[in-house]
Amino acid sequence: MDPLKTLNKIVFTLEQRGWIKKTPAFIYNYENEYPDFKILEENADIIQRECRELLNIKDNIPDLDGLAGAKTKGGVQAIKWKSFMFKSGDFIEENCSLCPETADLLRGIPRIKQAFFSILDPEQYIKPHFGYYKGFLRYHLGVIIPGNNADNNCRIRINDQCEVFNCEDKSKIEHGESYFWKNGEGIMFNDVYLHDATNQTKEIRVVLFIDVLRKFHWSIDWINKLILFVGYKTKSVKQIAKNAKVKTT
Repeated sequence: MDPLKTLNKIVFTLEQRGWIKKTPAFIYNYENEYPDFKILEENADIIQRECRELLNIKDNIPDLDGLAGAKTKGGVQAIKWKSFMFKSGDFIEENCSLCPETADLLRGIPRIKQAFFSILDPEQYIKPHFGYYKGFLRYHLGVIIPGNNADNNCRIRINDQCEVFNCEDKSKIEHGESYFWKNGEGIMFNDVYLHDATNQTKEIRVVLFIDVLRKFHWSIDWINKLILFVGYKTKSVKQIAKNAKVKTT
């Protein structure tokens, strides 16, 4: 039995019955339930400065395609897309030392389970896909958004009527809702819905990408925490943290 799939089915069923509120495509007022994340927007200039300095060693940052071995190899990650990982269950101290102020901000937010700079090269498209776990919500902070998206060429799109349980037709992404990243602006969403993303500019796009422990009633919350505690102790997940370390020499 896969515990992730089991919790997914439980939450999906409870959402269908109205016992858990179904999340919209994008959660614009996320600070009502997750106020800790506002500190990232308040310190966006610091995060952007450290990220720009980090990009001087961009070639040393791992490709997302290779972080999880066969699980990511050749999938939607098989494009020019890099990941500078701060945390995967535990903080990756070697990486945190390269962006210490950003790392300190992240340490102050207890519900973060995974955090990284998502670095997408120019003219790249992330194909429609589903996230893997309903126990998370995802947060993005615009860090380096080309032209601050004046031409709306840099976006994520979500169809909240399609998730892996009830949708096999990925062309339905065309009916999704779009969000256009802005520098220093945060957004939260549920990535189990069908979604895609694009950077149709001539410059690199960077967002701070965070998996957030979703808030549930205590009767489900403890199960969610237990599943993730065990999951982050597995050999395959620990290998992701090892693969994510940036070599500076």
